[in-house]
Amino acid sequence: MKIKLNFNTLVMVFVVVSVVAILTWVVPGGEYQREVKNGRTLVVPNSFHYIASQPQGIGALLMSPLRGFTQAAMIIGFLFIIGGAFSALQKTGAIMAAVQRVAYIFTEKPYLQKYFIPVTVTIFSIAGSIFGSSEETIPFILIFIPLCYSLGYDSILGTAIPFLGAAAGFAGSTLNPFTVGIAQSIAELPLYSGLGYRIFIWVLSTLAVIVFLIAYAKKIKKNPTKSLMYAFDQKRKEQMQLDTRSGERLSKQHKFVLLSFFIAMIVLIVGILEFKWYITELGALFLALGIVAGYLGKLSTQEITDAFKDGAKDMVGVALIIGCARGILVIASDGKIIDTFLYSLSGVIQNLHPVLASQAMFLMQATINFFVHSASGQAMLTMPVMAPLADVIGVSRQTAVLAFQFGEGWINPILPTSGVTMGVLGLAGISWDKWFKWMLPLQIFFLILALLLLIPPYFFNYQ
Repeated sequence: MKIKLNFNTLVMVFVVVSVVAILTWVVPGGEYQREVKNGRTLVVPNSFHYIASQPQGIGALLMSPLRGFTQAAMIIGFLFIIGGAFSALQKTGAIMAAVQRVAYIFTEKPYLQKYFIPVTVTIFSIAGSIFGSSEETIPFILIFIPLCYSLGYDSILGTAIPFLGAAAGFAGSTLNPFTVGIAQSIAELPLYSGLGYRIFIWVLSTLAVIVFLIAYAKKIKKNPTKSLMYAFDQKRKEQMQLDTRSGERLSKQHKFVLLSFFIAMIVLIVGILEFKWYITELGALFLALGIVAGYLGKLSTQEITDAFKDGAKDMVGVALIIGCARGILVIASDGKIIDTFLYSLSGVIQNLHPVLASQAMFLMQATINFFVHSASGQAMLTMPVMAPLADVIGVSRQTAVLAFQFGEGWINPILPTSGVTMGVLGLAGISWDKWFKWMLPLQIFFLILALLLLIPPYFFNYQ
């Protein structure tokens, strides 16, 4: 599958890097002291002090994409391997044959199609809620886009089902160790306490995404030209040569390839849950999958290596965007302005009513999330400050964790500075401006929902 990125996305991200570089000349430098506690580097509360400004000039600006590329090397390498592995899978013909078979079944039994979005979104949401699925959804983009094409939908829906499904679960985290687990341990709360209210939030979050996507799917089904990706999707569908009328059963060769894929997905889940696998291990898994599936699909060694090179080549544009987006954090960190923002925002919060303060915490976490996209990294940066601040202003520490959870989960899917978001959009061939336009109504809804959900904890003393 050839991916064509909108160049404006890359320009837009670099403009943001430039704006942050300008801010380093305006915003005074500052930093908190850090301490290592239980193997984690945490901010020391009440240790903020101003330091000499570190303005970032043209040289730093031009070097930031390369430095960002090196800092994001793991996720970029992961994308190269995923691109190669799925290129090999597609070359076997098994993925397309399976998509066409599923589409044929839905066509023959249309009553099943109404369950397609609720079931798939719920599965990805559970993954996001329990073990923090985020980067792990990237491979599924290449499966759900052709599947949605076959069912009469577009690439936006094919991207949204796995990506926003996981994001809904991430925002409504129940047992997610990367958000709730780390944040609660820093706030010195019992691990996974306050579970009942978070389950309620997870249900609301997941239902909201399901309803939104069902409404959009009906609109696109009725009039495909309403899609922002209509022209692009028409060309890509022609390249894929999808035939939804084909009811041919899968060949034995295709079944072996698909079996290897499903086994790999089971290993992925077990690896994450039981052995705490991350990108390195997952990259190795997909590398093995591409090789094994290629041979099971009767590809020659030359065809497998060519497929890997072609798939990795399609990821180059995505890698450039991720590297440039990571450059924002590089500039902000070198300019010593992240801690200044954290200190300034926390200073505003302490003068507010507890309900407004908890809502301001959420907005502050969303602001910090613009620079820091690692859930665990953001927790270690902000929670040492937010937890004791919550005690002072009459907000429970559990509510402070909830504000962090919302700021990390519900904001990420629309941020152009998020490597995962831009990686997903690049893989799908969707420019950020079109994604922003499409997702803005849902983003506004989630913003309002987060503010509302932070009100009850004050009245029932959420602990």
